[in-house]
Amino acid sequence: MSQSPADTAHSSQQPQAATHIPKRGARACTACRKGKNRCEGEAPCRRCHLSGTACVFEKPEKKNTNAMPGASVERLSRLEGQYLVMQSQMIGMQSSLDRILSTVQSQAYGTQHQGYSGGMTSGPSRDSTGFTSRNGYDAHGHVGGQSSQPRSQTRSFPPLPGFAPPPHKYATYGIVPSTTPSSDDESEETLPRASLNAPIEALQGLANAAAEAAAAPSASPPRVKKRPRVEPIPRNAFPHVIEKGLVSETEARELYHIFFAGCHVFIPLFDPNYDTFESLMERTPWTFDAILAIASKIRSGNGPLSSTFYKCLEEAQGISRSSLFGPVVRKEAVMGMLLLAAWSTNGWLPSGHAMRMALDLGLHRALEKLADDSGKKRSEEEERDLVVSARIWLCLYWFDHQMSLGTGRPIVLRDESSIRHCRILLSHPMASPTDVRLISQVELIAQKTQIYETLAPLNGQVNHNTLAFIRRANVALDKWWQDCDNLHRQTMDENSLPRKILVGELHYAKLWLVCVALRGVSWDKMPFEQRELAFQAKDAAFNCLSIFLNSAEYRAALRYAVHDSLVTAAFSGLFLLKMANLFPAELDLTAITAQVEQLAQLLSDVAAERYALTLRIMLANLRRKVGMIAGLNAPMTTMPPPTLNDGIVAHGSGPYNDSSAPIPFTMEELGFTWPNERATFSPSAIPMWLQEKNLTDLGLPVNGSDGIFMDVNGMHGWSGDFAPMPGAW
Repeated sequence: MSQSPADTAHSSQQPQAATHIPKRGARACTACRKGKNRCEGEAPCRRCHLSGTACVFEKPEKKNTNAMPGASVERLSRLEGQYLVMQSQMIGMQSSLDRILSTVQSQAYGTQHQGYSGGMTSGPSRDSTGFTSRNGYDAHGHVGGQSSQPRSQTRSFPPLPGFAPPPHKYATYGIVPSTTPSSDDESEETLPRASLNAPIEALQGLANAAAEAAAAPSASPPRVKKRPRVEPIPRNAFPHVIEKGLVSETEARELYHIFFAGCHVFIPLFDPNYDTFESLMERTPWTFDAILAIASKIRSGNGPLSSTFYKCLEEAQGISRSSLFGPVVRKEAVMGMLLLAAWSTNGWLPSGHAMRMALDLGLHRALEKLADDSGKKRSEEEERDLVVSARIWLCLYWFDHQMSLGTGRPIVLRDESSIRHCRILLSHPMASPTDVRLISQVELIAQKTQIYETLAPLNGQVNHNTLAFIRRANVALDKWWQDCDNLHRQTMDENSLPRKILVGELHYAKLWLVCVALRGVSWDKMPFEQRELAFQAKDAAFNCLSIFLNSAEYRAALRYAVHDSLVTAAFSGLFLLKMANLFPAELDLTAITAQVEQLAQLLSDVAAERYALTLRIMLANLRRKVGMIAGLNAPMTTMPPPTLNDGIVAHGSGPYNDSSAPIPFTMEELGFTWPNERATFSPSAIPMWLQEKNLTDLGLPVNGSDGIFMDVNGMHGWSGDFAPMPGAW
């Protein structure tokens, strides 16, 4: 035991004296315990006294003299035993899963190299497409896998979901999972996506890494952690319609040019310089097939749909179904789902799925990464990937919010931070010509979201604070239009389609603002302030309708419009007709009916019969009520009848005896020529918001456009001759 300097000096002065060995005490002071020296255990101790150090004895901790009860010991031992059993079971399950996975991978690789990569040959247990049939039917619906057509040696393709999936490595429904970090979304501080598939191995790897880091000497330089080389994104599992031989390349190019003649303005999702025909066909068969389906529908107009439309739509929707239960590794998948949602009348569900796919791919962080000025250099490919990802996210953000506000459903995502840097796209070298329209839509929907969240909870309770808020909202909308119109003016003239759309959106936003504020308010109970709001909304609706009808560019482009743009025009006409019903002496009924009839005819010409028929019903109702006024009793323009669902049209010319219900409209009153027997329009098919008892309500219904317009296309969401859809789910 070493001695202190004081002890050494004392020993040199008295060399003849016997060395004093301090007595070890029951406890040591703080100084002796830190120096690991013997202490007498009495304050002050000898060492502290000689060195002049304060001798402090800490209060000893009280030991728990109570023994653990026997029940607790027994319970603890039982839990330890259960833990050991669970640990052994998990180890056994992990080893079993490893063996199963290795077996499946070896079998899948063998099948893929033998039959799929080089063109599959038909065997005795496979159908004509080269895939094992399920439940006794092959991919063409023949029993027992026997086709009535002779077997051919042509190349076979994987069938759509619902049949046996293609023999991929992991046997998923047509989409191969990958450890590729989508949109470069993984950082060194996050768990890799592969760890989600094998959590036990991931945790074991983290534990081993922590043990190695703790065992490493502290003087060694820190190790530079290299990111593992990611796997390339696997090839597309499904071929496009040209590769399948369903559509010729010549027709596909024609449809591609039809789509980019106007559709890309209403859904500003593409860059025509980057998203060329060859590029889309190679990168994303899903989006490519959806583009061809939409363009084929536009090409048909209000005539019968071609077989190309049904083939392309079936392929696009078939691939989209595979994304419900399989991993998504391409951002282009979000584009395909968004296109199918935009041109469908029930697009709220697919747009929600597209939103979740985008979140899973990390597209909501693309703008933040583009705005990062930390000096990190990116390659041209990485920069293009971020720009495309940001454009997809902004378009999806706008569309999903618009669908939610338009149908009265809750907003899926409330994250304004993901669009904070949206204007960075406008100054980017890879900007698209339609990005300026995309930015204006995103900024408008952000304002409309704030308006809705403020006014919707009031349920029509308009007070001075509400009126002040509406005035401020109108000022903000005017400022939005001025800023965005200045952006459009830099590259577009006054009569260009995007600038006409921008003006129409301004007037419709002001109309929508008042309709949300007056929800549930009856016109006969309106005070003066609310009545003034109603007439302001009338002016906005009239201006919105004038933009549609007086702009040759807008009328020509209406055939390319998505349903949201059609709702904008149709709702403006319906609001004017409601105002004409309530205030016939204060409005120019002749001008209103002429405008609405012209709009109904225009919508019928672009196969938007759902909205045109609704306008015709309201027109017929107004003519009945005020038909004695000069100019209103003129017959409507007649046209061939549209294809309507069962239950909408009642045939026969018998007397109408139900006096409690409104008299049904004849098809002639609606402007249709009915060639055979006399037919009437069933009053029960008219939406509640348009019925006579609800004409006094000028507010927007709770369920939005779903409670306003007729459902003439059934549950499929696309107009056409489709089989009835079961409602089992």
